[in-house]
Amino acid sequence: MDIRHYLERIGSRGTDQPDLEGLVRLHRSHLMAVPFENLHIRARIPIELDVERLFDKVVRQRRGGFCYELNGLFAELLEHLGYRLARVQGQVYEQRRQRYGPPFDHMALLVDVGEERYLVDVGFGDLFMSPLPLRVDEPLDDGGRTFRIIHDGSGQLVLKRSNGRSDVPVYRFSTDDHPFADFAPMCRHHQTSPHSHFTQRTVVSMALPDGRVTLTQRRTIITRNGSREERSHDETGFREALWAHFGMTVPEAFH
Repeated sequence: MDIRHYLERIGSRGTDQPDLEGLVRLHRSHLMAVPFENLHIRARIPIELDVERLFDKVVRQRRGGFCYELNGLFAELLEHLGYRLARVQGQVYEQRRQRYGPPFDHMALLVDVGEERYLVDVGFGDLFMSPLPLRVDEPLDDGGRTFRIIHDGSGQLVLKRSNGRSDVPVYRFSTDDHPFADFAPMCRHHQTSPHSHFTQRTVVSMALPDGRVTLTQRRTIITRNGSREERSHDETGFREALWAHFGMTVPEAFH
């Protein structure tokens, strides 16, 4: 892996030692430079969990990806920089059905820094900007938003996010380390299953210093400092917005 090229891609410098300051900087830089997106899935371009192929897509082609791609590649970067980490499986909570998805539905990272362990996730979309300390049943502040990690009674942990009234589950996860290849079956499932939300609708989303920009095939949504602006567009407008906000074009066979 060309570490220098990767760091240039996310607009960040490396770290002299694997400390918390460096981890926070890399995490935030990644979220504001590499979008969460599923354009290759919508174009039926196969995604394989091969580090060189992921590096080519995200770094050389300057595209984004979903959890297995972004957290998988970020894990490689962190390990090259000296961090100790575990690749952990998660199960995303489906709000509409009020149930968790299957094992390996999501990939996240647990990174050890000194005596503390942190939940790291650059592949979920709109979540936390800075790594969360793995402190159970404590309010965890993330720039004005509050998260909490609790035990679920089955040996797993649940990440919850406050909506102002209550704590809503985001996903549950184990702390067991898994080889990257263990995530391949569910990675294929989310690319091909008609029941996967990644095959059903298009989303491109990236953090901004003061908010977030999200693009669907019908709308551009920009939030800044709590205010929300929404614009409708047609296919031409989608392509124009994709280039204007993300510097990307649609892949061939996109639909």
